[in-house]
Amino acid sequence: MNLIKKSAAFLLLCSAALNIHAQEKTGFHVIKDIPIASSGGWDYITVDGANKRIYTSHGNQINVLSTVTGDSIGYVPNTPGVHGIALVAALNKGYISAGRANKIVVFDLKTFKVLNEIPVGQNPDAIFYDDFSKKIITCNGRSKDATVFDPFTEQVVATVPLNDKPETAVSDGKGKIFINGETTSTMIVIDATTFKEVARYKIDGGESPSGLDIDRKTNRLFIGCGDTKTMVIMDAANGKTVAKFPIGGTDGLVFDTKLKVAYASNGEGTITAVRELSADKFEFIENITTEPSARTIGIDQVTHRLYLPAAKTEPGTPTPTNANPRPHQIPGTFHIIEVGK
Repeated sequence: MNLIKKSAAFLLLCSAALNIHAQEKTGFHVIKDIPIASSGGWDYITVDGANKRIYTSHGNQINVLSTVTGDSIGYVPNTPGVHGIALVAALNKGYISAGRANKIVVFDLKTFKVLNEIPVGQNPDAIFYDDFSKKIITCNGRSKDATVFDPFTEQVVATVPLNDKPETAVSDGKGKIFINGETTSTMIVIDATTFKEVARYKIDGGESPSGLDIDRKTNRLFIGCGDTKTMVIMDAANGKTVAKFPIGGTDGLVFDTKLKVAYASNGEGTITAVRELSADKFEFIENITTEPSARTIGIDQVTHRLYLPAAKTEPGTPTPTNANPRPHQIPGTFHIIEVGK
């Protein structure tokens, strides 16, 4: 075979391989439901794959479950208006944003005993640990700022004014923190050394951003925009939109760092899966069926399984001042949906 024919054959094989890859589905489906008997609402869920644990907000407490058996391991009580959970394994401590108390609740990861409570901004919502600055960041919805907390000294070291309602935050691990500005649909960039704002990018094609994650290798942000039901993929270096995909009424988004797949959890009862082929090329894979109300999501980066809090609901009763009330949770139906192969 001459060189031209060999080159043509090679290109044909590459093209066939790409087509096969593009047609691959996740193979994901609901594996099981993990019931939690107590009542109460929910928000974020955090999965610690290394230690096989699930931390889910529920009512005014955190429920801790095993990823292996689904059994309850324990709980952290008295966390009013709980939203999110951040973990710092080096300190054997967890950090909870208690929205109605305007506090971070610190607890022991082994005993689940509450160790401290630290006042932060008003209505702390999302919370995460930035491994670059080694700080805990809370997104404070009512005071429209972010609190920077040092978990090693247990002191608040900075308050960052945002002039917008912050939803979710992530770090690139190299000195930048990215925060969704829900009201103005912008991406706010914070320097992780000075804790000053350094840039603000308008999200092109998406409104009311909520879910957020990042691929640190390609420097791409995955933004779930609930009002426009769109996943926007942004170049974190300059704020330019790289791709957009239709999703549902999302509130959560996670990125699998090994499989290179972003998952947006939609309240309609689906997970939209989008695969990253390269820094500038992405493809829609499929919508995975879950159930209505499953709007937030956590990922086990070890097993690649997904976990979504949900409950059965019934329509609310309209009133003269509220024609479209939120659905009511049916008591005893709260559970965690486990999704995987």
